Amino acid sequence: MRLQDLLSQLPEVVTSRGDNPDIGGIETHAGRVKVGDVFVALSGDVGFDDRYPFIPQAVEAGASVIVAEHDVDVGDVAFVQTVNTHRALAYIASCFYDTPTDALKMVGVTGTNGKTSTVYLISAMLEAAGLAPGLIGTIEHHLGHKRELSNNSTPQAHDLHRMFRTMVDAECQSAVMEVTSHALAQNRVLGIDYDVGVFSNLTRDHLDYHKTPEAYLSAKAQLFDNLRSDAYAVVNIDDPAFRAMTQKCSAQLLGYGRSKDAAVRILSGETSWRGTSLLLQTPSGKLALELALQGDFQLYNATAAVGVGLALGIAPDVIADAVRKVRIPGRFEGVDCGQDFGVFVDYAHAPDGLENVLKTARAFTQGRLICVFGCGGDRDRGKRPIMGRLSAQLADLSVVTSDNPRTEDLDAIIAEILPGVDEAAHFVEPDRRQAIELAIAKAQDGDLVLIAGKGHEDYQEVNGVKTHFDDREVAREILSERAG
Repeated sequence: MRLQDLLSQLPEVVTSRGDNPDIGGIETHAGRVKVGDVFVALSGDVGFDDRYPFIPQAVEAGASVIVAEHDVDVGDVAFVQTVNTHRALAYIASCFYDTPTDALKMVGVTGTNGKTSTVYLISAMLEAAGLAPGLIGTIEHHLGHKRELSNNSTPQAHDLHRMFRTMVDAECQSAVMEVTSHALAQNRVLGIDYDVGVFSNLTRDHLDYHKTPEAYLSAKAQLFDNLRSDAYAVVNIDDPAFRAMTQKCSAQLLGYGRSKDAAVRILSGETSWRGTSLLLQTPSGKLALELALQGDFQLYNATAAVGVGLALGIAPDVIADAVRKVRIPGRFEGVDCGQDFGVFVDYAHAPDGLENVLKTARAFTQGRLICVFGCGGDRDRGKRPIMGRLSAQLADLSVVTSDNPRTEDLDAIIAEILPGVDEAAHFVEPDRRQAIELAIAKAQDGDLVLIAGKGHEDYQEVNGVKTHFDDREVAREILSERAG
């Protein structure tokens, strides 16, 4: 493909100059540029080109085209100046990979909590219905027969369209994906024509990036603002934000929840160690579901997935059979080494998620509920005392520890958590392995240990360096040592 082919699909071009070279690939990281690539110097949050200093490196590596928001002297290399490099990247990527989403039934799931579980449930339904799905999410990406571990819930546009092209080439017929607020704000999913958009819920999160709750909501709402009139918006109408979320939406609304106005209504639901039972009223009649997943929050995730299935014309009996055995790594995942108390690992790392999973754990706990948690560094500091307070109120014992400190001082993070814990029973153990060991040592018959914050993650990031750390592995090792 030549540059002029890309430019024909690229709006907002301010100026372009140079030859019409062949394009070998697309990169936004100068260190990965290969000869013949387009290098897109993505703009930062305050309007400057974050990657501007790396343009000479990209040129030296053999980039055939540079795309930026400011006019730059790149010598004999072709140059394109555009109004917004994030939008340009989305258009360029879709064109370069021959608009692969046109060949896929597209489902996008957004919201603060529940995206990952809902995506897995939807994927199982699409598979059972013969729609051969791909999946893009927080834990991993399914690209036909190929799987990739995820570094980003919603990757940059050029990586997304590469994945969609891989799906199409592997004869996938559909794709379900998590759509984060960052991805929407940064136009990573611009131009993707979703057949179904899903809204789970909206609570405090990512204010370090969005700054205000209003900006966070506005970013999420973009998914629904851009749906076609013949598409479906499957929305949780029990959430107060649903009206604002769909204010500009022209798609067909399909509400779910407990409200009597819900098209897919939760009539009853029970959850236990063994799983979850759910009875729904749907436009097709009553539908009974049995899930391997535990937790009251899974009632909503499963109901959202059913809404998607019905919107896509999947038969209710196919839906019920498909969701029966779905499990999600790191989402209230049990660690059982024969001990006489429960140990669960969960990804909850924001106040609402921690509150939900603690309430779920409490329902299963005969004895004491022990919560191991920390807060991530370089993220919203305001949620730290809130999470401390929630653990203090909902658990019998809190063990405050590290999460991913990243570049922040760990002791400073813990110091901002502790005012929320106040006088409630707690220990402070900065070393996460020792914190888990302490919690398990304190557990007795009938207790439940909840290890929150990292879930499926298999690393810990300290001072910008990632080292292997998996809560599930660590808990299993400690339990095995205790049994021995």
